[in-house]
Amino acid sequence: MNFWQAVPVAAVITIVIQTAFVLLWVGRAGARLDMMEQRLEQQAGVNERLARLEEQAFAQRATLDRIETKLDREYS
Repeated sequence: MNFWQAVPVAAVITIVIQTAFVLLWVGRAGARLDMMEQRLEQQAGVNERLARLEEQAFAQRATLDRIETKLDREYS
């Protein structure tokens, strides 16, 4: 008996269709990953600037606390 006679045509068509859908899904997943990588690269500079701004805010807060302490000592 020939192999192709033992395998129903519907099974072969099903496997081909499922393979096509898997390839489409993998392609879309790859495109989403590429998009996320681009977004992360764009935000890298923003994260760096945000960290610097936070440090500056902490330094300004420390300076303000020192000024308040000196004023409290002077006017108490």
